[in-house]
Amino acid sequence: MIGSLPRDLILALPWIAAPLLLPLLIRRRPWLHDAPIPDGPFPLVSVIVPARNEADNIAGLIATLLSSRYPSLEVVIVDDRSTDGTTEIAHQLAANHPDRVRVLDGRPLPPGWLGKCWACWQGYQAASGDILVFTDADTRHHPRLLSHTVGALQTTGADLLTLFPRQLMFTVWERIIQPHVFTAITLRYRDGNRINRTRNPRDVIANGQFIAFTRAGYEAIGGHEAVRAEVVEDLRLAQRTVAAGRRMFIAWGDDLIATRMYRSFRQIVEGWSKNLARGSRQSVDPWLRPLLPWMIALFLIGYWVAPPLALASRAFLPAVSLGWAASATAASLAFWICMYRTFSIPVTYALLYPAGAAVTAVLFIRSAIRGPRIHWKGRTYEDGASAEEPDAATGLKGSGRSDADAGNRSKG
Repeated sequence: MIGSLPRDLILALPWIAAPLLLPLLIRRRPWLHDAPIPDGPFPLVSVIVPARNEADNIAGLIATLLSSRYPSLEVVIVDDRSTDGTTEIAHQLAANHPDRVRVLDGRPLPPGWLGKCWACWQGYQAASGDILVFTDADTRHHPRLLSHTVGALQTTGADLLTLFPRQLMFTVWERIIQPHVFTAITLRYRDGNRINRTRNPRDVIANGQFIAFTRAGYEAIGGHEAVRAEVVEDLRLAQRTVAAGRRMFIAWGDDLIATRMYRSFRQIVEGWSKNLARGSRQSVDPWLRPLLPWMIALFLIGYWVAPPLALASRAFLPAVSLGWAASATAASLAFWICMYRTFSIPVTYALLYPAGAAVTAVLFIRSAIRGPRIHWKGRTYEDGASAEEPDAATGLKGSGRSDADAGNRSKG
């Protein structure tokens, strides 16, 4: 055992390196709060909220929006034919704040559109602002968020601004699974400054929980109509922005915006099953897309699950190197303690990191094998988005304005 220890430590180096290199792997900058707050003029900001069956969330979001210190603001709620009471709550909020809140009763979903894209597009058609902010109903905004957003757009000259918010996780399943998904995303897009500099559309991302556009930038890339069949429409909006030669700005906003994506194991499974494979495939070159979700799942099992499983199986598999398994498991635990502290989750949950990695691997596989059919919030879609590729010359395709929308755009 003692004689094999150096060999075991060498074998465990890939795991030992992870917590040591963590500050280099994840660079949490820039921060939105570093952007100056404008002192005028104040362009009108239209906050567009697509809402389908958000009765538990919509009032909380609107309350934080109405507490904003930004002086020129309108809120447009697009009720996407909800069935859970969202409609009534939204209209009551508008009646209580008629000067700042409007509600659009969403039109029927046209063929070829996904619900969120359709709701955002209708909100854009009704919005009057020079800056368009699309935000999810499950977000909560700090009073200074919009001020820093406008300041960042003005000082950077960006057409698109998006944020990494603070992710709220309360239930056991949220705390076991969500950190693994967020860590995978963060490691892929680990350096915000690099994302803000790149001209390669494959290296950018946006977070649909909060995306701010200049109106000119949004219209130049075709807006949500151009990504109407995309499940990961936020990623594609960012890619189209960069492909069009326009600038985007991504920042951390933990202290200015928070969100709780999913509240149950079922929501976690359904939500990530529709996103993981598609999002990962669209972030790499075409030749790698069919393999990538499977490669990620294999990595999660081999890197995070195999060492503690080997350690636990020592009595049954005498050939397993105890030193390697113990070293790799200890290093992995140290890594996840650091990550759980980053996510403001009790570090005791880090002890369950093998279970989180295993479930996340299954989610990648489930997402990869589900095929084009998507089920979400009572709707079923056939995903045709994967067939659309950027034009070789411009990076864009024609928006193909639908008959349902032709000539319908209105302001105010």
